[in-house]
Amino acid sequence: MAQQYRITLLPGDGIGPEIMAVAVDVLKVVEKKFDLQFEFQEALIGGAAIDATGEPLPTATLDVCRNSDAVLLAAIGGYKWDSLPSHLRPEAGLLGLRAGLELFANLRPAKIIPQLIEASTLKREIVEGVDIMVVRELTGGIYFGKPRGIFETETGQKRGVNTMAYTESEIDRIGRVAFETARKRQRKLCSVDKSNVLEVSQLWRDRITKLGAEYPDVELTHLYVDNAAMQLLRAPKQFDTIVTGNLFGDILSDAAAMLTGSIGMLPSASLGASGPGVFEPVHGSAPDIAGQDKANPLAQVLSAAMMLRYGLNQGAAADFLEKGVLQVLQNGARTGDIMSPGMQLLGCSAMGKALIQVLEE
Repeated sequence: MAQQYRITLLPGDGIGPEIMAVAVDVLKVVEKKFDLQFEFQEALIGGAAIDATGEPLPTATLDVCRNSDAVLLAAIGGYKWDSLPSHLRPEAGLLGLRAGLELFANLRPAKIIPQLIEASTLKREIVEGVDIMVVRELTGGIYFGKPRGIFETETGQKRGVNTMAYTESEIDRIGRVAFETARKRQRKLCSVDKSNVLEVSQLWRDRITKLGAEYPDVELTHLYVDNAAMQLLRAPKQFDTIVTGNLFGDILSDAAAMLTGSIGMLPSASLGASGPGVFEPVHGSAPDIAGQDKANPLAQVLSAAMMLRYGLNQGAAADFLEKGVLQVLQNGARTGDIMSPGMQLLGCSAMGKALIQVLEE
């Protein structure tokens, strides 16, 4: 009897529908190879939802997502909606989805793909073999703390205020995700904070250290965020799994992404304590090439692999997809964003077909 899963597809905007179509075709190959059964249901989010319903996250979409085993998201946003008020912009749909599904942990891998190593701006000897997972807290910290706003002081000056705050329970739950993630990898966890200056970081370090006693099999280290940023560029291979708060994670995950040279190849996962996670590429909706069959679908495919691994606990199927991506690159297939001399330039759908051919062999 095939294992059954209900997957919500959110193609979104720009190149989203094109890359999602490839991911779905690839998952249909996975179904056959691993005796799985995926029930796909599609819903609106972002600009597409604004055009159809007037809001970036319709209630119907959130309901469909809640009733699924995993959510595969492509991309949202575009120039068309840039002038809307912030609560009606496509990005508000993504924030609403994270809040509605109570997703507090963001997993961002930065793994060097050997075939694309020349795309990195750093020397080969620095980045060769890099395989980092950044675990970022997603719903707390300075982006959500209160009070926040722009206020007028007694002297008539304006004063901008944002509050960086974390409770023990918020730190503990992201810490557990990080330790469990490290267990699936090389059992090394680096916690990043600014505890030499910030009280919120002192609490962070205390809680992560205490939690470390429950995971004696994971080697725990601590770094201040400024040093961590420097070390990421100086000697990135020292890192395996990194855990940090919302603001620091936002910055460090982008820095780690650039080690790989192509943000167009990177997936991500957002997880909660229970219920479905959301799996999406790191790149944006690329409205300038939308509808032209030029998009790189591989980050979407790798997001589907993360969905299999972290959302559906199908590690072997995830390995199968990831190896397929490496093989299609080894065969010389490239989309425009990762093209190099001597390789074969393919469009989005042709790259999908090349990948499926590899997977079916």
